[in-house]
Amino acid sequence: MPFNESRARRIPAVEVVSPRAVDSWTHTRAGEPRGYIDADQLQELWIHTGTACNLSCPFCLEGSHPGDHRLAAMKLADVTPFIQEAVELGVAQFSFTGGEPFVIRDFVNILDHASRHRPCFVLTNATEPLWKRRHQVSPLLANPHPIHFRVSLDYPDAHRHDQGRGEGSFAKALDGIRWLHEQGFVVSIARQTDPGEVATEVEDSFRAIFRGHGIPDTLAFTSFPDLGTPGSEDGSPEITETCMAKYPTRQSRAHFMCTYTRMLVKRGDRVRVYACTLVDDDPQYDLGGTLRESMSKRIMLRHHRCFACYRYGASCAEAKA
Repeated sequence: MPFNESRARRIPAVEVVSPRAVDSWTHTRAGEPRGYIDADQLQELWIHTGTACNLSCPFCLEGSHPGDHRLAAMKLADVTPFIQEAVELGVAQFSFTGGEPFVIRDFVNILDHASRHRPCFVLTNATEPLWKRRHQVSPLLANPHPIHFRVSLDYPDAHRHDQGRGEGSFAKALDGIRWLHEQGFVVSIARQTDPGEVATEVEDSFRAIFRGHGIPDTLAFTSFPDLGTPGSEDGSPEITETCMAKYPTRQSRAHFMCTYTRMLVKRGDRVRVYACTLVDDDPQYDLGGTLRESMSKRIMLRHHRCFACYRYGASCAEAKA
């Protein structure tokens, strides 16, 4: 039966097959073969610095908060062999997420090392942790490859932003954005979406705020829907092989992050390779201990966040296959 996108926010009423009858990794609850992705060339390696953060946002897709250790803090020694392996595989970019990367003690050392090999991309809230490391960050401009910072600024409304991120966070983020730009780094904005919004109007509101704070009004935006907290299920439909007929070619599937990205996560003392930035709450997306091994694995589109890629073309990534 063809996929019905109008039913995007609820699970269709289907007959549930006994879990003994099918493998939930390869088949849906109704017993249909799941849609899947086979990897192409590794273009972008994400490095999860750990789930510790200076903020406690209730909507955080990683469930991060101060002192959180669901995913352990990365160290330079953890990532060095993977950076070398990624370079050998022809990676185009290293990208970093958390938590808040600048909370991690070794993060600037990691960023320094990575930006000597490839361009880098950092997700940050640009508040106190960045501010405290300004003296370490500025010298990175002299490295061979550029560093792009994408700053989370949820809404063009300080009160609404601060309701989720804490009082004063909006103003601190604006200070961080202005400082990064003044140093010469590339800066863009990650914002949240509202149902029925007019994107141009929302972004015009941001630009008016930027002009009032000495920030260029030409910064690029990336908008995200609510992706849920770790372990949550938003009721998105399951993606079957039939659904994937919508994307019949390699080129048409190129927007799925799992075709060209991988992410390193640290659990305890072990660094593992996961399929993408959105599925580290599901251990079945652990693809092994090396990048080469991970690129040979078929990715089943089982996670509810896979539907964001399926329907919207949503991607955390900047490098494209």
